Amino acid sequence: MAEVLSSLSDALAGAVETAGKSVVRVEGRRRQSASGIIWSADGLVVTANHVVTRDEDIRIGLPSGETSDATVVGRDPTTDIALLRTAGGKLTAANWAKAANVRVGHLVLAVGRPETTMQATLGVISALGDAWRTAGGGMVDQYIQTDVVMYPGFSGGPLVDVSGGIVGLNSSALAQGVSLTLPAATIGSVVETLATHGRIRRGYLGIGAQPVRLPETLAEQLGQEIGLLIVSVEAETPAASAGLVLGDTLLALDGQKVGHIEELMALLTGDRVGKQVAAKILRGGEVREMKVTIGERNS
Repeated sequence: MAEVLSSLSDALAGAVETAGKSVVRVEGRRRQSASGIIWSADGLVVTANHVVTRDEDIRIGLPSGETSDATVVGRDPTTDIALLRTAGGKLTAANWAKAANVRVGHLVLAVGRPETTMQATLGVISALGDAWRTAGGGMVDQYIQTDVVMYPGFSGGPLVDVSGGIVGLNSSALAQGVSLTLPAATIGSVVETLATHGRIRRGYLGIGAQPVRLPETLAEQLGQEIGLLIVSVEAETPAASAGLVLGDTLLALDGQKVGHIEELMALLTGDRVGKQVAAKILRGGEVREMKVTIGERNS
């Protein structure tokens, strides 16, 4: 038993050492430093957006112990990803684990470098789910939940498997009280867009809405039980310009039925920004169709 535990301990320590070659300290907010992952050897570093509260005077603590300046390439608050660039030091790009090899029950480590040395905690992958949409409307390819304790400064750092492969990026801002990890596929997609355009385009209407059950007769007629009751319309927004008003019930957008906020957010994609689409609404018991031009959400 002692030999087994010793071998396991050595393997875990080796995994931390391997992953640690690509883990940096991110000094991007007033008090607590956070962690980041070296995306590419030419200086791209990915971290959690919520730990980079300023756009200037950002410093990166490298695995070598050196520090270097960094600039913000772009941000996506909806997936809590920020992309930084640093020119300092010899960098080792992260080795990403294959998603197909990740299973519920696997031992994993949360790794961080909030100070000069590495820190790690151990746990298991407690849940793997399908793609999901964050509260801000960002699309995440897979739901990864663990029971790993995330110490202060671990956000933006990696979740690591027992061989040292990086499973994803840890964030404490995506769901309250739950340790969630952004998978490599989501990070790659966001990083590619940020590196090219500096931002992620998201659609915007300018309404507040809540699900409401439709009258039975209308529900049968439309084949839809729930719509979105508009409870607020911001001034000088696409919704206001289109003539949507408080009390309207949004039934569909661009030909797609909507009954929940998540469904509406899923339709407000970047490729619809600037596009005029049909909005089917219920007003005064009458179904109407209006034209609305999708705006771009301000990050």
